[in-house]
Amino acid sequence: MEDTNLIKRTISFVKETLKNAEGGHDWFHIERVFRTARIISKEEKVDATVVELAALLHDIADPKFHNGDEEIGPETAQNFMESEEIDKDVVVHVVSIIKQMSFKNSLETKTNTFSSKELQVVQDADRLDALGAIGIARAFNYGGYKNRPLYNPDVPPKFNMSKEEYKNTKGPTINHFYEKLLLLKDKMNTETGKKLAIKRHEFMLTFLEQFKNEWESLEPID
Repeated sequence: MEDTNLIKRTISFVKETLKNAEGGHDWFHIERVFRTARIISKEEKVDATVVELAALLHDIADPKFHNGDEEIGPETAQNFMESEEIDKDVVVHVVSIIKQMSFKNSLETKTNTFSSKELQVVQDADRLDALGAIGIARAFNYGGYKNRPLYNPDVPPKFNMSKEEYKNTKGPTINHFYEKLLLLKDKMNTETGKKLAIKRHEFMLTFLEQFKNEWESLEPID
């Protein structure tokens, strides 16, 4: 049975913690993932409390903004849930989802990796927020935050990167579409996620075609 008061307290905690976050990883990102996870959950047999807690806490301390520390996020989420005296099995499940769900973790070969329907739902919801118009906006917002060029035709995308290569890349924002965003459609887990991803994926392809046409239509400098 979902504890609505717990969810409200978690929302308050996340809003306060992320009040100064970068625009692509702020409370509004969390809210969109939370709402999308709820939509996907309607078609899946899942533990609603686990899904909602994981959606709310999945980016509570993104490693990108904490010197690459991949433990601070799960630890922050665990400490909060333990302070709420949440059932231990739920805490373990949510922390496992947070540790497993990022794109970069899919780039390394692991054995005995954690998986659950709840992970699949939250992962799809998070990946959907990286697609479509919002995904484009988030990509360029983060690129601006890191002072990266929009595009550089002399710096091609890097394909088949390792996890460490992906974490350390400093390429132009357009490269990110080819290195990650356009790959997400085929990484969706749930039928709902797959359906929602198609239109957003196609919108990004249209955007990239228009971007390329505008860039290449300009007269070269002699």
